[in-house]
Amino acid sequence: MRIILLGPPGAGKGTQAKLLKDNFKLSHISTGDLLRKAVADNMTIGKTVKGYMDKGDLVPDSLVVELLKEKLASKDTNGGFILDGFPRNVSQAEILDKAFKEKNLNIDYVIYLKADEPVIIQRLSGRRVCSKCQANFHVTNMPPKKKGICDNCGSSLYQRTDDQEEAIRNRLKVYLKETASLIGYYLNQKKLVEMDANFEAPVVFDKLKNVLSNSTKISLPGAFKERA
Repeated sequence: MRIILLGPPGAGKGTQAKLLKDNFKLSHISTGDLLRKAVADNMTIGKTVKGYMDKGDLVPDSLVVELLKEKLASKDTNGGFILDGFPRNVSQAEILDKAFKEKNLNIDYVIYLKADEPVIIQRLSGRRVCSKCQANFHVTNMPPKKKGICDNCGSSLYQRTDDQEEAIRNRLKVYLKETASLIGYYLNQKKLVEMDANFEAPVVFDKLKNVLSNSTKISLPGAFKERA
């Protein structure tokens, strides 16, 4: 099974991808993680990427594709994967379709996680990340046992620059401008699954798992929304 996750920043793509990975035994490919690793490893490409990420702007296609192709060439993606954070515009989607066509492969489902702006701001502005192991916490939803300290390794927690409210609002504007057109693109391909992501992660996952488990047994007639 090959899945693409779409949705604005803070919709829960990373969380749902990890849950889907464990349930369906898939590889999780997060372009956000790939980009942050490039920055953390002080790669040449990472220095360029950091400038865009700090402002909340989209990283250019050429940089994302370069990192993604390297990951897709690894053996751990052969059994299926969840693509989280790519494509982010129609141009990238067309590049992706071309790459898979060359390998006679197809994307099975495109899951669109929908979330409202107040929910997104609350989620992202409260997120804190471990400076060492990169574990995620939240000041209200999932606080560490000791304020400002990672439960796993004891290192300090920090707020990402792009998780500050001004950057979040900018990221949402960029998303609406650049990414929303993907909904129509995949709707036309009859691969789109819409999911309300305003709920807590376990609730969203239960609905998503039910839809995918049922739909894998039938031929999808077209795009559909979550079932009650």
